[in-house]
Amino acid sequence: MAGNRDRFSTATRLRLLGEQTAARVYRSQTRRQDRRSRLTGRAAFLALIVCTLVVALAYPMRQYVSQRNEIAEQERLAREAKERVEQLRDEKERLQDDAYIERLAREHLHYVKPGETGYTVTDQGTREREHDEEEGADRPWYSNVMDGVDTADRRDD
Repeated sequence: MAGNRDRFSTATRLRLLGEQTAARVYRSQTRRQDRRSRLTGRAAFLALIVCTLVVALAYPMRQYVSQRNEIAEQERLAREAKERVEQLRDEKERLQDDAYIERLAREHLHYVKPGETGYTVTDQGTREREHDEEEGADRPWYSNVMDGVDTADRRDD
């Protein structure tokens, strides 16, 4: 029973309590040191520098990309302008030729040489529309509107 008394004596309890507390403190300090070792002051400073560089370079990089796109667009427009200038130069050279001008006059203005007979073929629907437009000039505007509503419903076969 003497061994039991030592076990429950105040001194023994205090000694055990102190050892347990010391063990807990040691474990908590070890955990803190583990946490600290993960993020040291140098690592935090390096992270701050990297973030600062990213923020400082974001706007200039965006401007750079935007300006490169703008330059590419202007170069494309310059190429198109050069092509158009070449086309106009070719057209100018062709217009110096009298045979080319004569051909254009015959095609677009329906010119004919003396002694030739010119023919113009028209579409039947075009003639009817022209005839209707000539008739509509004598009538009041509201009659023309009503005729347009009536003909819109008519089926063309």
